[in-house]
Amino acid sequence: MIVGGRCHRGIHSLRGKLTLANVALLALGIVMATAVSLMGMRHYLLDQIDTQLLKTRDSLGSTQITARQIDSLSALALVRDGKAPESEGPPNSDSLFAAVDRKGQPITIGSFEPTDNQRALAAAMDDPRALVDDTEPHDVRVKGTPYRVTAVSLTDDTMILMATSIEALHQGVARALKLDLAFGTLLLALLAVLTMLSVSRRMRPLEDMVETSSAIAEGDLTRRVPSSHHATQEVEQLRLALNSMLHQVESAYRTRERSAAQLRRFVADASHELRTPLSAIRGYLQLYDKGMLREPVERKRAWDRMTGEADRMGRLVDELLTLARLDQQPELRFKNVDLSRLVRDAAEDLRVQQPERPVSVGAEGALLVHADESGLRQILGNLVGNVRTHTPADVPVTLDLERVDGVVRLCVADEGPGLDEEDAARIFDRFFRASGGAGSGLGLAIVQGVVTAHGGEVTVRTAPGKGLAVTVTLPARTHG
Repeated sequence: MIVGGRCHRGIHSLRGKLTLANVALLALGIVMATAVSLMGMRHYLLDQIDTQLLKTRDSLGSTQITARQIDSLSALALVRDGKAPESEGPPNSDSLFAAVDRKGQPITIGSFEPTDNQRALAAAMDDPRALVDDTEPHDVRVKGTPYRVTAVSLTDDTMILMATSIEALHQGVARALKLDLAFGTLLLALLAVLTMLSVSRRMRPLEDMVETSSAIAEGDLTRRVPSSHHATQEVEQLRLALNSMLHQVESAYRTRERSAAQLRRFVADASHELRTPLSAIRGYLQLYDKGMLREPVERKRAWDRMTGEADRMGRLVDELLTLARLDQQPELRFKNVDLSRLVRDAAEDLRVQQPERPVSVGAEGALLVHADESGLRQILGNLVGNVRTHTPADVPVTLDLERVDGVVRLCVADEGPGLDEEDAARIFDRFFRASGGAGSGLGLAIVQGVVTAHGGEVTVRTAPGKGLAVTVTLPARTHG
């Protein structure tokens, strides 16, 4: 969810989910490691206690001693708890011994009566004989204290119960568990903080993308996603791809706006150009309809004017149709054309139309190009017609043609008044006429359209008082 260009940093955000995932995985790992380590520690310590008990049992069983012999020899060292006075409390020693008869009842050793602890140990055992036969000690509780117990049978069927307290083991395991839980909790908290900081830093480029997208949605098409010093490779690739896409979107939007503006201007200019001859024709028709053209000379003049305006409107419509056809990228009829011959023909036509104009031609021999012949003639016709219309009849003009660096360059230059920088920038716009000059303003637009359809380009070089030079560059390709 986005508010003010920012993402909510709640539990359902990507940042929160990544943090929870990391903490959950670490918690699971800590729990498993703690369980394994505590089980291993308990098993190791129990194994040591059991080994000691079994070793003592085997030693006592191998002596083949009887209870009477123990009594007579005062084997008090083997029955250490028997030295202590009777106590109602818990055992004071980690080890506890008790002698029991065949029925499991405690018996007296020497002059020492069984203590409460020994009686409790004997009472806790349902079947002492099973302990003798079992190879592993058993768990038992004596007055609430956990013990590991085993038994050995003497030669006179007296059984000695031997037990070792494991209270210290349980306390140690409990302390280790508390320590592990405390350390694990601290580690989880530290991991959560570090994950939040790391993810926040790594997520900053994505937040920049959200901010940029929001700004663009609000109309700022120039915004781009800034680079980040901590971005990962994938995020950086996403940033570059997004910026490239935004550049294309901005270019497409600018192009559409420019095209829409040109279309509006084109429609307005075309309407204006067509309205002028239509208004003239309508005016003369109204004069004729009202009988105001009585003299033959007046009618002849009106007829000539209407014919001229109709011809002008026809040429304008033809030029508009030509531009429309070029906009639709028509399929041209390409063939090998001698461009030098077309240049010489255009120069000869200009000499016939304006005999007083000096015309220089630099197109000797033959120069073949693979192009549409009618399109090339239209290019030359419009360029020469532009010179004829917009420069005085005595201004020199030069037509040069050359092949260089794999292209063909055609240059039509005059020594007329030229154009300023602002007019030169709009010279290929449709219906543009510098200083409101003659013509329809479509000639050079048609030249640019035909050249573009041939895969070439057209440029101008001009300055006030230095004439105008239009250079057409075409691919120098021919087919055998």
